[in-house]
Amino acid sequence: MIIPAEKELRAVLARFAQARIEHDVHPTGRTSRDLEDTTYTLCVMTGARTAEEALRAADALLEQYSANRVSASRKDETLAA
Repeated sequence: MIIPAEKELRAVLARFAQARIEHDVHPTGRTSRDLEDTTYTLCVMTGARTAEEALRAADALLEQYSANRVSASRKDETLAA
């Protein structure tokens, strides 16, 4: 699987959240399509089959991005010392 860039993953997560909220508050054909589209995109980005799996995978990726930043920061501090 190609790992998505953090910025793109966060953007799709934000669109998914917005689509889900809009559909839950006032479901229409448009909100249903928006939710289906963003769910599909999130699933493709994470290699998941369901929205729930995709959200878990996205959370894991975000944790990995964060851990990589912390590791890189510590490495930079060590090199600077």
